[in-house]
Amino acid sequence: MGRKNGPRHGSMQVWPRKRSNDFISRVNWSPIVSNSSKLSNTTSPQKSTILGFIAYKVGMKSAFVKDSTPDSMTKGKRIIVPVTILECPQMKIFSVRVYKNGIVKNEIINDNLSKDLKRIMKMPKKKVDTKAELAKINLEEIDDLRLVVYSEVAKIEIKKSPDLAEIALSGSKQDKLELIKNNISKDLGVTEFFQKGLVDLRGLTKGKGFQGPVKRFGVEFRSHKAEKGQRRVGSIGPWHPTGVPFTVARAGQMGLYSRITYNAHIIASKKIAENPALANMVFDNFGKIKGDYVIVNGSVQGPCKRQILLSAPLRPTKKQSKKQYELVELR
Repeated sequence: MGRKNGPRHGSMQVWPRKRSNDFISRVNWSPIVSNSSKLSNTTSPQKSTILGFIAYKVGMKSAFVKDSTPDSMTKGKRIIVPVTILECPQMKIFSVRVYKNGIVKNEIINDNLSKDLKRIMKMPKKKVDTKAELAKINLEEIDDLRLVVYSEVAKIEIKKSPDLAEIALSGSKQDKLELIKNNISKDLGVTEFFQKGLVDLRGLTKGKGFQGPVKRFGVEFRSHKAEKGQRRVGSIGPWHPTGVPFTVARAGQMGLYSRITYNAHIIASKKIAENPALANMVFDNFGKIKGDYVIVNGSVQGPCKRQILLSAPLRPTKKQSKKQYELVELR
């Protein structure tokens, strides 16, 4: 009998396979900011805009949409596509980070925070006048301005403690500073900054705990006559050199990995008051939508209520950017 050959099992793209430390993924904003000039309709037509937003996964539905994509075989027809609904509670600015040579030179914390948030977060003892500190910023001596924002999840009753994330801004330094001054004490809504277009979705996958190599890497069952078990690999390497190579499929943590969905197409970005039918829907393991929402084409990683960070597309493609779907009905 010939020897069975085949490709190795399990992707080695991301290693090691371990639990993510944070539920909000960290983002390298530098290439996204440099590509922000290529955006056409993903963000609002302002001089400066925020390039990220914190959302929470609601669930999946089938959407009845009208396809207006140029050169599409279904152009002008109504088709059914799978969609994922993300609830986006309003965000507020927690602090402003001033960067110089890639390092945070100064961080100005917003003095207009609620008492509940001050009780949860570690706040400095010295009180600072935010507007006065922003007026002191010399744009010639700094490289960049970024925001640390937090989601007002208590309003939509998902949980009590907010999630924080650092968000980059597009535009010149002067435009960024003007945006910060105008919104330092306001609520930021997703409909103001993310409309129809492309968006990247960063989040964690479902956690499945400790799993063996058959489920974790997809290795085949051994023969029923195998001496030391069926759900395992036959050999983990030679005696010398001692040690098991990292390429060998082994048991361990599965899931709760940080992953990115590139170029998801936004079908709709609206306030819940504009869609009473959706407001009355009850989603399994989530409940009702009470805030602003975004509907994207396709699936999104993670279970219900998982934190998803929306960001401007890192590498937009022509095929995805050409899509033009108009939402008719959710099923």
